[in-house]
Amino acid sequence: MKTNKRILLLLGITIITASFINAVGTSKIEPETQTHKTYKIKALKLPDGLNLAGERVPVEINDVKERMERELLVNTYWQSNGILLIKRAHKYFPVLEPLLKKYNLPDDFKFLALAESGFTDDTSSAGAAGMWHFMKKTGKEYGLEINDNVDERYHIEKATEVAAAYLKKAKESLGSWTLAAAAYNAGNYGVSKRLETQQVNNYYDALLPNETERYVFRILALKEIISHPKKYGFVFDKEDLYTIKETRTVKVDTVVSNLALFAKKFGMNYKELKIHNPWLRENKLNNKSRKLYEIKIPVQ
Repeated sequence: MKTNKRILLLLGITIITASFINAVGTSKIEPETQTHKTYKIKALKLPDGLNLAGERVPVEINDVKERMERELLVNTYWQSNGILLIKRAHKYFPVLEPLLKKYNLPDDFKFLALAESGFTDDTSSAGAAGMWHFMKKTGKEYGLEINDNVDERYHIEKATEVAAAYLKKAKESLGSWTLAAAAYNAGNYGVSKRLETQQVNNYYDALLPNETERYVFRILALKEIISHPKKYGFVFDKEDLYTIKETRTVKVDTVVSNLALFAKKFGMNYKELKIHNPWLRENKLNNKSRKLYEIKIPVQ
């Protein structure tokens, strides 16, 4: 009896196993469901004429080519970050472009600002803040008001004026816009000292700290991708891009004891006021010196 039960059990297992093998063997995996058929990670060809502010990138030098390809690949295939940068660039480039022109800075430096901050208000681990990521010391040296109440590193117009002054001074000292961009990351002294020690006179021949080695190439990669997004696989409609609301300016030369109440007087809330005026760091404006401030108010 036990033997018969074992035989029947083994027979059942055999039938089930055979049926499973047959089902798997005869089923078809559709090609379009296979990842390698639908998703391709392609090597990228470097475009002709790569330049920063009109200064040519010598991609015929092997390590220059590899460093350029690295940043182009990283920023192309980090898709979520890429599309966010494209969206934010559409929001802030129209603000930056006339300012760069006003302060006689090459238009390409809007990509430096993007590389620095990603156009967010986050403060770096080193304490750099604002769109142009100024340290407190540097910002104060160039005349920005920086304290717990007001921080003009977050004031787009004023910070851009300071960035232009810094970069033009670096260019005058170091001899090229490319080196000026490198100095924005490593400091004028840091770059000039290494050039002197290594007896070279340009960015692409110098051995610099790793972050600075990548810095200019990241700016170049963002310039290339954002200038030709569809070429690198970024597809979007115009309405997908971010924009800034039109604003008007209210001049204030007195103390504002409560900015939330101040905002309500102009038909907006505290959050809206801070979005358009991130340089206001508290819920008040101390203004003991009776300085004239310009506060942006969204046009209703």
